[in-house]
Amino acid sequence: MDRKQCCVKLSVQPSRGLMDEKFIVLVQNALPGSQLTIRALHRCEDGHSWEAFGHYTADTTGTINVSEDPSIGGTYSGVEQMGLLWSLRPIPGSKPGLRMRKKNIQTPMEVTISLYQGHQTEGFADLVPLSGVVVERWYMAPGVRRIPVTEGGLAAALFLPSGPGPFPGLLDLWGGGGQLVEYRAALLASHGFASMAIDYLTAEITMETGKMVDNQYFETAYRVLQQHPQVCGSKIAMIGLSFGTSITLKMAVYSEVIKLSAAVCISGSHVQPVDGSVEEILRFFQKNGDKTRFSEKNEVIWRNLLLPIPTDPSLKVNVGRLQCPLLLVVGEDDQNWPSLESALDIKEMMAREGNSHLLTVLSYPNAGHLIEPPYTPHARSSTFKTVEIEEKVMCLWGGQTVEHSRAQEDAWKKILVFLRENLYGGRNPTSFSHL
Repeated sequence: MDRKQCCVKLSVQPSRGLMDEKFIVLVQNALPGSQLTIRALHRCEDGHSWEAFGHYTADTTGTINVSEDPSIGGTYSGVEQMGLLWSLRPIPGSKPGLRMRKKNIQTPMEVTISLYQGHQTEGFADLVPLSGVVVERWYMAPGVRRIPVTEGGLAAALFLPSGPGPFPGLLDLWGGGGQLVEYRAALLASHGFASMAIDYLTAEITMETGKMVDNQYFETAYRVLQQHPQVCGSKIAMIGLSFGTSITLKMAVYSEVIKLSAAVCISGSHVQPVDGSVEEILRFFQKNGDKTRFSEKNEVIWRNLLLPIPTDPSLKVNVGRLQCPLLLVVGEDDQNWPSLESALDIKEMMAREGNSHLLTVLSYPNAGHLIEPPYTPHARSSTFKTVEIEEKVMCLWGGQTVEHSRAQEDAWKKILVFLRENLYGGRNPTSFSHL
């Protein structure tokens, strides 16, 4: 190691921040013109390690600013302020099909940012870094509270923003893999929304009885949220991804109890038997199992299960009856659901019924199915176990990493604006972004 390179300084600001907050990575006092590698390393709760790295050249003052200077190689290239997060990938030798998801959102995601001499691509474990910084990334802002919810047989977690409230409410539904997935709800609470994440496919009541929940389960969740003393009961929205959109659209249009101020549907469809229960909707999808396709790598492609979009009105939610603003988020390379075709049909149906003023569509070329909060590493495919199929399969979600990452960042900003406009009347809730 060059003696002069010993004084090099690496800093990351802020070193503690929310998951959707940008940071600035700065190298100072390096040798002018020296080649350096900046690497991020994260060890997941499941024990698997992920890495990302960029190759940089110090300027004439011995400085590198990742938000201004281009990476000329590594897991990302060009000027990419957050490339060290969104291009994270399993380290060489990891098992295939991994997807990064935070389980315990009451602890931070810890990322070690390190600086290495030269342009390195492998063997980092054997290298001694010039400098290193540990960065904390949180889904929960200070003061956000997590409250387990079990009343009425619910399996849910309510996240309340800091402060007395009352806050607008949000029901958060994920897809066909089940489980209680909390990280998006926690991040939404960090932005001023009382957000309840719900497990509706693998809830304890289902595990005990063997019966899937009915529509009343979602109405119970709505009532519990609505009646909470720190929630503004007249301002409640739903957000769903994948199968969660099926439930969101069904409740928004047909429920006598649930009266939404807004709905956000990410990577989903309105196609379902409209009189069907959760179980019957899943069975309807399974019935079309012969339309399953496989990629060259033998990854499962399910997008054709709901194609062609039916003309039979009993097989799709009548979005023409929708009375609240709807935001559709579409990845045009979604290989799991026909979200693009569904969005086009929804647009047509609403135009025909005269309520298209309620519809906003965000459509992203080369984005896949899993459009998550910003800087979440892109999983083009991963192992997946649905509630109705016990065995794990390798599922193709789609998307190209750079475009998909851009879509996640853009969509998240616009989702927050959409929710603020419809739940806060355009007023900005108190900013919770700084830790």
